[in-house]
Amino acid sequence: MPIGRLPLQRWQFYPERPQQAKELAENLHISPLLAQVLINRGIETLTQVKEFLEPETQFLPDPLDEFPDLGISVELLEKAIASQGKIAICGDYDADGMTSTALLLRSLRSLGADVDYAIPSRMTEGYGINCRIIEEFHTEGIQLILTVDNGISAFEPIQRARELGLQVIITDHHDIPPNLPPANAILNPKLIREPSPYRGIAGVGVAYILAVCLAQKLGKAKGLIKPMLELFTLGTIADLAPLTGVNRRWVKRGLQLLPYSQLAGIQALIQISGVAGSSNSNSGRAGFVVNASAAITELSAKPAPTTQNSLNPEDIGFRLGPRINAIGRISDPQIVIELLTTDDMGVALEKAMLCEEINLQRQRLCEEIEQEAIAWCEQSQIDLQQERVLVVVQPNWHHGVIGIVASRLVERYGVPVFIGTYEEEDKEKIRGSARGIPEFHVFEALLFCEDLLGKFGGHKAAGGFSLPAENLAEFRRRLSQFAHKLLQPEHLKPLLNIDVKAEVSDISLALYQQIQALQPCGIENSAPVFWMPNARIIEQEIVGKGHVKLTISQFNSPDKIKAIAWRWRDYFPLPNRVDIAYRLRENNFNGSKTVDLEILGIKPAKQISWQTFTVTNMPLKAEFYHNQKCYTCGLYPNDSFTELRIRNPEGKVLAVPLGKTIGLLGKTREDAVEVNVLQPPFSYLVEVAQIALERAKG
Repeated sequence: MPIGRLPLQRWQFYPERPQQAKELAENLHISPLLAQVLINRGIETLTQVKEFLEPETQFLPDPLDEFPDLGISVELLEKAIASQGKIAICGDYDADGMTSTALLLRSLRSLGADVDYAIPSRMTEGYGINCRIIEEFHTEGIQLILTVDNGISAFEPIQRARELGLQVIITDHHDIPPNLPPANAILNPKLIREPSPYRGIAGVGVAYILAVCLAQKLGKAKGLIKPMLELFTLGTIADLAPLTGVNRRWVKRGLQLLPYSQLAGIQALIQISGVAGSSNSNSGRAGFVVNASAAITELSAKPAPTTQNSLNPEDIGFRLGPRINAIGRISDPQIVIELLTTDDMGVALEKAMLCEEINLQRQRLCEEIEQEAIAWCEQSQIDLQQERVLVVVQPNWHHGVIGIVASRLVERYGVPVFIGTYEEEDKEKIRGSARGIPEFHVFEALLFCEDLLGKFGGHKAAGGFSLPAENLAEFRRRLSQFAHKLLQPEHLKPLLNIDVKAEVSDISLALYQQIQALQPCGIENSAPVFWMPNARIIEQEIVGKGHVKLTISQFNSPDKIKAIAWRWRDYFPLPNRVDIAYRLRENNFNGSKTVDLEILGIKPAKQISWQTFTVTNMPLKAEFYHNQKCYTCGLYPNDSFTELRIRNPEGKVLAVPLGKTIGLLGKTREDAVEVNVLQPPFSYLVEVAQIALERAKG
């Protein structure tokens, strides 16, 4: 069977600092591999390590000092509650927007507010508050509008609300447009100082801060903090917010709380999604008190229950989050709002089952559109080195899932992707999503094309847009022009940042458990990526929906290790000898825990030419493993030439003059037979012997 093509990637290695890693490892009693990872993250001293591993020891400034309009926002809400004025929340249909909406609904209702909500239709209206919603709120007698995860770019709708006499508080986290809307108050972390620990919060983080400060001002914070923190954790991870600063502090605690959640909706989601180790039992729950003196009310310093049932970000990112996001993408966001605000377990389970069914439908749609998009790219033979951006627009694609497909195309082609489809009711209009690469700023690219667009918004990594179909050709040309300003040809491959080399013999359950101290891992605090040279793939097969399951060994270890490469069917079968980049993952099967590899990248292993193999000193000896057997090899002088000798455990020797292709195989030279070392299995033995001897040379 012919070998498939390999993914195009650029591997970027952190500089090795072995002496510093060794000293840090000895001081902390950890693996030097983990010490190197900490150094790569800028964590180099014992004080920095303590603050990173125990984020609650860090100083947290008063958010009232950080957000200029936070005090005004609390006042406006306090007055509305006191006067029983009607409040309306305008949310968004992604996980961040829906968790933000649910968080504020639960908290405001518990504080006595008369509050309702609206979320614009993804299919007919697109992202963000609009004039229709404003007019509807006004008709319903709403006095105060509260946007969550949107509004910062909605100048006209906010202006209309103010003309109608409505008060508006914008809570958002998206990039700041040139002209801010005329709201009464704006809460956006992009408007505060860059070093602030609140700078990286998502929309749900802004909602959390506002809700907690309001509850504290009203003296009703007790009992509200934990459920709000759970919703904050769910939305922050699902929205791919950076897990640094205050996000790391609160998410770390929230992940410990989620398995013990008292929110019926979260219990139901955990149950339906089959998150491993989840538990709805109350046993072992620690007591919590509210620190009323803190400006931002948190759970007390008493740690949350530390159990094996604590969730990790992957549980949310790959299990809970997609089931929530699927609703906003192809169904009615009201399902999620009801799921996360109900206290009735029966209702919660019903809504969670709907999330499960709709997520399966979303997966099928993504797969179909992705394959159609790939087929279009291959047929059009677009020169991505020249264009430096990929713009794909086709009819009859579902608006709700093209953003996911855009992300997959970025992974595949390594360029910024703008993907769109025509509006069902108006084929002259296009609506789309964009995803970027590290060197490309999506929102700035959209600003560069502002005169061609209708509505648009986003941030550095992602965005959404609409435009008249007649502008498509110019939009494509303008994006390419913008990309040429930022991107060089070497940027046009998916980037993989690699921490440190770890071979099969380095991998253990103990190493995996040490690495867990880095959790929560995610954006801007990525899980460690290791690499392994000269890995040998001894088994491989396609499983599930196009995943490649592997068994890997190495010449210098008798051990084998299992691995999985998600959605790599296009690269099957892989070469037998490769360099791999991977993460560690725990595998629980029948009560037994092992460590497997999650393959992220693969390259052909460096070839050593047998004809030009050089020797600096002799005799030179080494060991390697093949089929669980230990072989010895060495280079020895023999009259006028140098000879490679490989001995198997049974005492048979393969002797080959350096640079020749015919060798002798036998227990003695007298009974030896000639063999061609370019043919298997001798070719593999000679190859790994060369690698082993190269290493022995140092």
